[in-house]
Amino acid sequence: MAPASPSRAQTAAPLAPVVSGPALGAPVVAKDGMVVAEEARATRIGVEILARGGNAVDAAVAVGFALAVTLPNAGNLGGGGFMLVRLARENKIVAIDYRETASAGTKTDTFLDRLGEADPKKSRDEGLAVGVPGTVSGLALAHQQYGSGKFTLAELIAPAIKFAREGIFVDAELAASLARAKPVLERWHSTVSIFLRTDGSVPREGELLLQRDLADTLEEIALRGPRAFYEGRIAEQIVASILAAGGVMTREDLARYQAVERAPVSGNYRGYEIFSMPPPSAGGVHLIQILNLLEGYDLSVLGPASIQGAHLMVEAMKIAYADRARFLGDPEFVRVPVAGLLSSTYAAELRKRIEPERALRAEELTGSNPVAHEGDHTTHYSIVDRDGNAVANTYTLNLRYGTGLVAEGTGVLLNNELDDFAAKPGAPNAFGLVGGTANAPGPGKKPLSSMAPTIVMKNGKLFLVTGSPGGSRIITTLVNVLVNLIDFRMNLTEATAAPRIHHQWLPDEVRVEPGVRPDIVSVLQSRGNRVARSDPWGSVSSIMVTKNGLVGAADPRSRGALAAGF
Repeated sequence: MAPASPSRAQTAAPLAPVVSGPALGAPVVAKDGMVVAEEARATRIGVEILARGGNAVDAAVAVGFALAVTLPNAGNLGGGGFMLVRLARENKIVAIDYRETASAGTKTDTFLDRLGEADPKKSRDEGLAVGVPGTVSGLALAHQQYGSGKFTLAELIAPAIKFAREGIFVDAELAASLARAKPVLERWHSTVSIFLRTDGSVPREGELLLQRDLADTLEEIALRGPRAFYEGRIAEQIVASILAAGGVMTREDLARYQAVERAPVSGNYRGYEIFSMPPPSAGGVHLIQILNLLEGYDLSVLGPASIQGAHLMVEAMKIAYADRARFLGDPEFVRVPVAGLLSSTYAAELRKRIEPERALRAEELTGSNPVAHEGDHTTHYSIVDRDGNAVANTYTLNLRYGTGLVAEGTGVLLNNELDDFAAKPGAPNAFGLVGGTANAPGPGKKPLSSMAPTIVMKNGKLFLVTGSPGGSRIITTLVNVLVNLIDFRMNLTEATAAPRIHHQWLPDEVRVEPGVRPDIVSVLQSRGNRVARSDPWGSVSSIMVTKNGLVGAADPRSRGALAAGF
C-alpha cells in the first residue's frame, strides 16, 4: 500500500450542484433531492443517482453498495438491516426486513461455556457469531419492488465496483477507525492482506485502499443478480471461512435466505405520526412507547435542557427498556405483544409509576403486562427525492468491522450479529442489553435489534426521515432528536447537535454526553440515579420537508458525515 495520485473515480464532479454539512453549522437546503449519510463519497453517489432521474430507492441501493467499500466498519455486504420506504404516489410506507438469521446449526446453548455461562468470545469473535447476511437480498428486493425502473441493479452497483477496483483514498476518519479496530482485524490473515499495510501497520491518511476481491464479488452480483451472493462461488467461500473460524453455517443456510416485507409500526406524538421498524427490531416499538409515555407531560413548558424534562425522559426510557428485555424477540418464533406495547392506555398505566422527584430502580420495573392491552457498528442514511419518495435505511455488522473476518477471496467482512441474542436469560450482550427466552438463540431465528429507521408524517404529508447507529442507544438517540424538534422547536441542526441522555434499564445508570449541564447531572444523582459521563454517541442522518424545500442535517459527532442535495 502506498500513496497515489487521485483517480478519475475520486475526482469526478457530481452531476448536480451539491451543498454539504455538517461543518456549515446550519441545515442544508435543496429543492430536488437530498441524501444524508455517514460517508461523503457514498452520499455523492446517491445525489448523482437522484440527479439522473432515479428515485429515492434507486439512490438508497447505490449508497448501500457504495458504503460497503467506503465505510467498511459498518457499510456492508456481510451484514444486514432494516429499510423503511415511503411511496409518495400511494402515500404508503413499507418496511423491508433484511436482518441476519442464525444458521440451522445454532442451538439455545451455542454461546454458553462448559459451566453454562455466556461466553462472549463465541458470540463476538468466532465463526459461531456470524449470522446469514441479508444486505444483498434486502437491497435487491428494494430495487426490484420500488425502484424507478430507470436503472438496472448492475448500474446501481457500478460506482461501488469502481471504488473497490480503483481504490479509495484513506481519509482521517477511516484511518482512525482502522487504528481502533487493529486488534480485531489483525487476527485474520484474509483481513490483514486488505486493511493493513505489508508491515502490519495501519494505513496512513492519503494512502490508497484497494479491495479487488470485493470488486469481483460486486461484479458477480451485478452480472448474475443477488443469488450470486447466496449460491455458487461466493457462498462457498463464505461458508468455508466461517467453518474454518469455528462456525456452523452451511451453503443451505445461505441459499434459504430471503429478505421480507413487513408492515411498519406506527404511533402518534403530539399530532405527528411516527412510522418505524417492527420486530425483530425493538427500535420502532420502544421509540413509540417512550414517546407515548412522554406525551402525558407538557415538555414544551419545561423547556429544552430542563432538569425535570431530563428526569421524565430517563424514567420513560427505563420503563421501555425493561419491557424490551421481557417481551421482544423474532416474531416468527415468539408472540410479541406489539399492539399492547404501543397502546396509549398501557402507557397511561405505566406512567403512574413515574414519580416527580424520585428515580425508579431497575428492580422495581417488573410485573407490567402489555398483553392485556392488545387490540459500535451500524450506519444509517436518509434519502428524499423530488417526488417525495423517501428511504430511511439502517444496516450493520454489529460491532465495528463485525468479527473482523473477511471471507477469503470475497472481500466481504462478516458480521457478529448473533451476539444480539440473549445467550442466556439476564446475560448482557456487547451493549450491556439483557434479554430473556423471547430472544434466545435458535436455528433460523433473527436476533433482536435496536435499529429504528423512522419516517414522520404530519397531516398526511412527509415531515421527517431519520435514523442513527448507536447499538442500544439508537432508540433514545431518536427520542432526544424528536423531542428537540417537536417539543422544543429546535431547527434540525440544533436538534441533532444537542447533548443526549440515555438509560436502558440495565445496567441501572444514566449515560450523559459532554454538554449535559452539571446541575442536571447533580439532580439526577440526588434523585437516586447513578450517572456515567460518556463520549458522544450516534450519528443521526435526517431530512426534513419544509415549505422552503428539503432540509438535511448530518450529525457533527461523525466527522465523515455529509448532507448533500441538488
